[in-house]
Amino acid sequence: MQTSSTRTLSFAEYVQHDATSLAELVRKGEVTPAELLETAVTRAEVVNPKINAIVQPLYDHGRALLDKLPADAPFRGVPFLLKDLEMDWEGTPMRSGSVAYRNHVSTRDSEVVKRFKAAGLVFFGKTNTPEFGLTPFTEAKLYGPAHNPWNLNHSTGGSSGGSAAAVAAGIVPAATATDGGGSIRIPAACCGLFGMKPSRGRVTLGPRFGEAWSGAVAGLAVTRSVRDSAALLDAIAGPSIGDPYYLPAPERPFAEEVNREPGRLRIAFTTQHPFPNQKVHAECVKAIHETVKLLESLGHTLEEIALPYTPDILSRTFLTMVFGETAATLREVSAYLNRPARRSDVELATWTQARIGEAYTAGDFAYQKRKWNDLSRTMGHLHETYDVMLTPTLARPPIRIGELQPTAQEEKLIKLVDTLNGLRFLRNSKVIDQLAEKSFGYIPYTPIANMTGQPSMSVPLHWTPDGLPIGSMFTGKLGDEALLYRLAAQVEQAKPWFAKQPNL
Repeated sequence: MQTSSTRTLSFAEYVQHDATSLAELVRKGEVTPAELLETAVTRAEVVNPKINAIVQPLYDHGRALLDKLPADAPFRGVPFLLKDLEMDWEGTPMRSGSVAYRNHVSTRDSEVVKRFKAAGLVFFGKTNTPEFGLTPFTEAKLYGPAHNPWNLNHSTGGSSGGSAAAVAAGIVPAATATDGGGSIRIPAACCGLFGMKPSRGRVTLGPRFGEAWSGAVAGLAVTRSVRDSAALLDAIAGPSIGDPYYLPAPERPFAEEVNREPGRLRIAFTTQHPFPNQKVHAECVKAIHETVKLLESLGHTLEEIALPYTPDILSRTFLTMVFGETAATLREVSAYLNRPARRSDVELATWTQARIGEAYTAGDFAYQKRKWNDLSRTMGHLHETYDVMLTPTLARPPIRIGELQPTAQEEKLIKLVDTLNGLRFLRNSKVIDQLAEKSFGYIPYTPIANMTGQPSMSVPLHWTPDGLPIGSMFTGKLGDEALLYRLAAQVEQAKPWFAKQPNL
């Protein structure tokens, strides 16, 4: 019930707050959860037609949550959005960006959704994602593309592109995101947000998944402030029954780490592109050089190094897993539809990846998966010398919508080899390498931490002259999100980004 001390927030005031400060207003009785929700809904109604971030408006479901908010929850009454992938919310659709699941309704909450509810967050919609989260851009045929609030002609990144667009546009201060090859950090970089991918085992994927993408996937959120990310991780961290991975609880809450100094760190950096015939865009290089100067001014020691991995880590070692997991996903689609999946059930690129995955042998998959261990040892040795590794998040500024979609010639090739024998030929030809280079040329850095399980964060420290954000990516030791949060908070204070707003 509204009291005489409450007041309705205008959007101009609402957007000045992060989730932590909105929750504080609720605790003080200065605003009600219902008022915050209606402010968020009003903002969504204004900007969502432009950005296509929310693909399932669930406003009444959100209003129903208002009567169930825990009294002492840390984020009580704060508006929030769930990604339309891996986030089951009982009684609501979860389509995973695919027409195959257009009629699917979740029958239970995922464990993380339960924990977000316990934290007092108020969900009122699901956000745009590519089909099964397979691409570093958000352009599902089911929903249409998400548009970057900083420039509507450009991509939000993927696969958490809808969540990132909604946060950047000021609909909510934070939204869920998951990351199997960069899907928290890529959209964070594209949309000028902070994005932390936690360590493997820090956040449960249960009960639907023990692991996803062979352990590559981790979940958390995209946020405008570092402290929101840390407090959200506190709210959902920890295993659930039957999880295959386990990390010890942190020494103290992550929310306390943002108030601690990181100390003098030794940080390795590189702007080397793993593919020899590609270069990192000049603005992305500039972003890292500016970040290096900032870090040196804060007392840290920076050392430039050679990139500690070769392109086959992406084009073979990582991509074999993606193909195999996509094949498994289509088997799940068949089970859900109670008939063999057809090409018309999914997008052409998804179908082709699954078919290639079926053409690989179990030995192919296991051989490449073993190389993940080699990469983990390599990165582990690097962190014996350096506390943190710094790279660009992306090799280019946010791409234009449609830029990485298959060309007409590529689609023709895909259709020609849509037989098992043809796919065996394709698998062993240079075509795979060429297609991999096209995609991983844009994201040559983010998948590494997914294979090793390390925590990794994108920090928005640079904007291009034409107003597009560029992220700087910091990767730490396995299990040491605490150090990254301390460093991020220090950088945020030295070069704040929170006040930057796209002109929508």
